[in-house]
Amino acid sequence: MMKFTKTKLSLALIATSVISAPFAMADGASFNSGVKKALADTKVNVSLRARYEGVDEDGVNDASDKDATALTLKSRITLKTGAFKNWSLGLEVDNVTAIVDDYNDLTFDYSGNDSVVADPEVTDVNQAYLQYNTGKVKVTAGRQRILHNNQRFIGGVGWRQNEQTYDGYRIQYAASDALSLDYSYIHNANRIFADDKKGDDLSGAFHFANAGYKINKSHKVSAFAYVLDFDTAHAMSSNTYGALYNGKFGAINVNLSAATQSDAGDNAVSYDASYYNAEIGTKLGNVTILGGLEVLGSDDGKAAFSTPFATLHKFQGFSDKFLGTGSSTGMKNGVEDAYITVKTKLGGVKLTATFHDLASNEGDIDYGTELDLVAAYKFQNNFNVLVKFASYSSDDLSTDTSKLWVQVATKF
Repeated sequence: MMKFTKTKLSLALIATSVISAPFAMADGASFNSGVKKALADTKVNVSLRARYEGVDEDGVNDASDKDATALTLKSRITLKTGAFKNWSLGLEVDNVTAIVDDYNDLTFDYSGNDSVVADPEVTDVNQAYLQYNTGKVKVTAGRQRILHNNQRFIGGVGWRQNEQTYDGYRIQYAASDALSLDYSYIHNANRIFADDKKGDDLSGAFHFANAGYKINKSHKVSAFAYVLDFDTAHAMSSNTYGALYNGKFGAINVNLSAATQSDAGDNAVSYDASYYNAEIGTKLGNVTILGGLEVLGSDDGKAAFSTPFATLHKFQGFSDKFLGTGSSTGMKNGVEDAYITVKTKLGGVKLTATFHDLASNEGDIDYGTELDLVAAYKFQNNFNVLVKFASYSSDDLSTDTSKLWVQVATKF
């Protein structure tokens, strides 16, 4: 405890010296008072997340069957200074350590035949930003977390041990209690791999725009535009425009989303594709039931609608068989996902079951089905236990795969 207290004090003193530099010529008394308040409001948090992941993946024959065993620990320290004249700093550093590393972490130095667990060992600056916040206007510059709506288009891939964050500039404006505007210019995406790993950062000129409007407490809409021009990953360059609706009609919840996408930048494939998602759900006693259909359309098999910056693990099954649908992947025929989710809570344990029926948007290909099960329990306020299981049954795509996760997380 003494070591942690000293660390917190040291970080706070460093933050104070940095935040005070731009205002060194300010009035002495006012300056000192502002610094003291910024110091008092500075917060340092530590979080730990240990996770077991086991993968059993069939091959095309018995000899090519693969599996993996991973036991990893993510340690995170987060510093957020108090505000001085509306200015503040944020710093977050992550370390991922593999205690058991019998898996393919997608690094260049990996050699073997294990299944993929995309949690390479890394120490990484997850966030480092300067922020100006008046309450109505918030401007953030530097490496930062950006999560739009349900993260179907822009997310942080928070499920993986090394999070995805973005380098650039973001402006958020609360125009009124109902209307909010959000624009980011991003020049680099720090993905879930370390810089020296396979599939590392993606650079380019990326524009993220989102406008949200609350019609009333039961209905809200959002409009979004994502203009992506990649420096080297040209096959992912695209322009996407769409809208999202969330509504409640008595006991019925409705979520609707639609978007169009076309090639951009130096993308060698000329295409136009559509996206839509429709969900309807209700609560019956202690049970919530939700059904939906999500479609990532295809343009005659040339390319399919893609979302390269999404939190993809949230969608189309936890087995992660459908992480890419663009022109550079093997699923250019798109994906149609019909799913149903049942949620309940027993004795403090949250239980969720989801069934997916997956097929192509073009070509009449039956991809297969997947069953996902989750049990989550929170105790002593800051400890969370999660057990998750995914079973993908292949038809005309990939091979049968099952995955099991057991996770314990805490924050203080």
